Amino acid sequence: MPQVFEFKLPDLGEGLTEAEIVRWLVEVGDVVAIDQPVVEVETAKAMVEVPCPYGGVVTARFGEEGTELPVGAPLLTVAVGSEGALGPVGLVDSGSGSGSGSGAEAGSVVSAVGSGAGSGGAGSGSGSGEAEASGNVLVGYGTGAPVARRRRVRPEAMAVPAAAHVTAAAAAAVSAAVPDAVQGPVAVVSPLVRKLARQHDLDLRQLAGSGPDGLILRADVESAIRALTEGAAAATPTSASASVPESVSAVQPSRPSVAQPAASSAVERIPLRGVRGAVADKLARSRREIPDATCWVDADATELMAARSAMNSAGGPAAGPKVSVLALLARICTAALARFPELNSTVDLEAREIVRLPEVHLGFAAQTERGLVVPVVRDAQARNAESIGAEIARLTEAARTGRLTPAELTGGTFTLNNYGVFGVDGSTPIINHPEAAMLGVGRIVPKPWVHEGELAVRQVVQLSLTFDHRVCDGGTAGGFLRYVADCVEQPAVLLRTL
Repeated sequence: MPQVFEFKLPDLGEGLTEAEIVRWLVEVGDVVAIDQPVVEVETAKAMVEVPCPYGGVVTARFGEEGTELPVGAPLLTVAVGSEGALGPVGLVDSGSGSGSGSGAEAGSVVSAVGSGAGSGGAGSGSGSGEAEASGNVLVGYGTGAPVARRRRVRPEAMAVPAAAHVTAAAAAAVSAAVPDAVQGPVAVVSPLVRKLARQHDLDLRQLAGSGPDGLILRADVESAIRALTEGAAAATPTSASASVPESVSAVQPSRPSVAQPAASSAVERIPLRGVRGAVADKLARSRREIPDATCWVDADATELMAARSAMNSAGGPAAGPKVSVLALLARICTAALARFPELNSTVDLEAREIVRLPEVHLGFAAQTERGLVVPVVRDAQARNAESIGAEIARLTEAARTGRLTPAELTGGTFTLNNYGVFGVDGSTPIINHPEAAMLGVGRIVPKPWVHEGELAVRQVVQLSLTFDHRVCDGGTAGGFLRYVADCVEQPAVLLRTL
């Protein structure tokens, strides 16, 4: 007999207590299978697709895209045909739990407890047999403790005709409200892209994304906005004084023109949450707790660039992927940390101890549409430049598409920051708390340089090291940075440590 079950936002691990709904993958009235992803959420660490632990027909959804929900809040309700359709999941009576919403009107509502959710008292009580964990859990979190035992719901407590009526009515309402041509999920992962589209009344379902698998990027939305603006300007015969400010303000809403109404110049407030909020908290904590200092040096990278060119040309196409400059610098960092282990450490404030770490988990800063993230290359000290480069490429692609798991974003011991990609020469990096140091790399550009006693044009790069002055003094930091610069200028120096 049909029953309506309530699925709550599970515990996503890593100490996370809330998540923002990025994209619904199902509509009210859709049929879902067991362990089918139903919603994409953004936490402070990663973008995660949440699978539904049972199958049936979606009768209600809780929260619009952009809504932030705490762990344990209802996500959706599903009507199932029989107990057998649920699969190996633990079920408990919802009792007086909050948030049942419209699902409560459709009959007896039952809560599904996800494998990662904390259901402290669910395992207590007497009875024969215990429910088993399904094993189909969120990537990167593993199967938690056994889920709650299963209890039957009394048949007299169910209202089958009401459930069927709500499901049919909901499906009809969705079909009537949304044309067939625009149904289905939209290929957008960035909240910034959706917000930009909403600000300009742009229907994302009408856009063809230029990203992988048709992913709609910010550039696609901005291009569509420009096209609409230019079309409107061409179709409306107005004077230059009226049309120009209007088109400029449509493309750049942050620049109020003289012709704009006063209301359009209101202050915009952007919530610090999700990835951007987590980054803000970590940077602020780093500045509060770490007494950092920075030293820098210019280095002649001409020989390094020549060595990279020789590596990539040796062996021809069969040699595999090309080695990047970032991969070479990462390998140089692991060699330098072997010589100066003080910088691969952290500070235990409670014990007042410096903790030197045996493995190098190398983080690298990556700028994405979702904000700044720092993916981590595990056990970088055991990898060569080719292996590090392949892992950096994989993690960079995952960061760009928002598919990094929390495990790939945590546990770093040292960070490499290549801000040269922004066209700048130098910077003073903020240490990625709770690490002890970060190496910054500027752009590599031709500059006048004294080489072998003569003035020549060489490829020059500025290297900067920000370090925690509690773990070492300037002599150690300077020795580390000088060794890195020596390897950049004479890559043969690195061969002594390989």
